[in-house]
Amino acid sequence: MIPLHDDNPAELQPVVTVTFMAVSILVFLWQMSLGEEMQRVVYSLGMIPASLFGEKSLPPELAVVPAWMTLFTSMFMHGGWMHLIGNMLYLWIFGNNVEDAMGHARFILFYLLCGIAAAMAQALPNPGSEIPMIGASGAISGVLGAYLILYPHARVLVVIPLGFIIHTMRIPAGFVLGFWFFIQLISSVGASGQQGGVAFGAHIGGFVAGLALIPLFKYRSVPLFSRGRGR
Repeated sequence: MIPLHDDNPAELQPVVTVTFMAVSILVFLWQMSLGEEMQRVVYSLGMIPASLFGEKSLPPELAVVPAWMTLFTSMFMHGGWMHLIGNMLYLWIFGNNVEDAMGHARFILFYLLCGIAAAMAQALPNPGSEIPMIGASGAISGVLGAYLILYPHARVLVVIPLGFIIHTMRIPAGFVLGFWFFIQLISSVGASGQQGGVAFGAHIGGFVAGLALIPLFKYRSVPLFSRGRGR
């Protein structure tokens, strides 16, 4: 089930959402331009739990920023085109409404806090891991959690592949995002923190952070559990 767009227009121009997308895309293009050096940059700017918690130190040639700063640098890096496209699609569909509900400045802080919470959710269960984590998935998961609380009844156009047939339909955001979170929970059960791949712990941590933080960050005039502005 792939979301395409929602029927929930925003009043505020999504300046921050678009900026986060632009930075992520530019950083990825820079990564791709590095060729064989890209892997070194992933270790330098990705969040490595063992480095973050002081259990291991990177070689001097890789330690280009303090370990704590990788909580932020890792949010704007991606491991491949599909990783980038998937994240940007979800941010584009759901980010504008969450930004609209709290304003530009609050959305910046909200996004970064969700990203930090996601990174810690991935790192704390295995603080000795030397596998770098990169990607905006954790922060965007927080956006999804916020959207679920704000606009569960908004309609989302999704693509549902049925073999060789592609079916589209509009369904409530609550179902789309609830199903997404359920998949993360199920997938995390079989995932190993010792291996690279999808950081399901970060997805879950970011989503829960978004659920918890949205009542504190939204404007008082914005209700929870709304149908949005769509018709």
